[in-house]
Amino acid sequence: LYPTLYFFRGSSSTMRRQNQSSVVEFILLGFCNFPELQKQIFGVFLVISLVTLMRNVIIIAAIFLDQTLYIPMYLFLQNLSVVEVRFSSAIMPGMLVVLTTERTIISFVACFAQIYFILFFGVTKCLLVFMKLAMFSWVSGIMVATVQTTWVFSFSFCGPNEINHLFCETPPVLELVCADTFLFEIYAFTGTILIVLVPFLLILLSYLQIFFAILKMPSTTGRPKAFSTCASHVTSVMRGTASMTYLQPKSSYSPATNKLMSLVYTLLTPLLNPLIYSLRNHEMKRALVKLWRRAHSLTC
Repeated sequence: LYPTLYFFRGSSSTMRRQNQSSVVEFILLGFCNFPELQKQIFGVFLVISLVTLMRNVIIIAAIFLDQTLYIPMYLFLQNLSVVEVRFSSAIMPGMLVVLTTERTIISFVACFAQIYFILFFGVTKCLLVFMKLAMFSWVSGIMVATVQTTWVFSFSFCGPNEINHLFCETPPVLELVCADTFLFEIYAFTGTILIVLVPFLLILLSYLQIFFAILKMPSTTGRPKAFSTCASHVTSVMRGTASMTYLQPKSSYSPATNKLMSLVYTLLTPLLNPLIYSLRNHEMKRALVKLWRRAHSLTC
């Protein structure tokens, strides 16, 4: 699960600002309060992003080159990896740049584009995983990203222009809006319930049924493996529900908490999903061996 739509109320001081747009660029602060840690954080993030990219590219190539995997299950896994790569690509390069400087300037248009693609690929993945309808998930991602991003940037921004975050994301950008965002909050709250909470509850219900089905298995030899697989999947889903923190009211909203939760779905989930959903699969292991042998033969 990824954060898609956010429930976020602008402060009264924000609403009292001059209703005139004058901001043409934003400043991403990142971890400016801890400059001594930024280099170490940069190294960790760089390694994670490269490992994530490598794992997903390998999965995409293995399925593409092995025609025995041209069945719905593996085509969806391939689609999932494509979305993961594009989602990470929309965030990680800019995030790494932010970690190398104290104050990173991002243009109005670039910030718009980053939020758009985060929403696009985030919504697409949510619906792809839960509804198993690839075309529907991509179309839904486009629609949600277009409506929400256009709406956010239709508000007036009249300063300040400092975003207390590692990249452009809806909640910290809304902090800078000088207008009443009540209608947007209603829309965002409803969207979050429909796209994040409802699928999450359906998944929990389905895994409860699986759990009871495993307990009824006549043989106990297959139970540990079944429980291990289910536990891995549920763990991935639980990490994704970090997005539900965006349903909290403005009074308890914290930029530091927002950064930490963002790191969960931008770093940990894309890093571990290939391992959970694909690389532990027997057929995928066989396809990876074939891919390795083919690559080895080309280099010899």
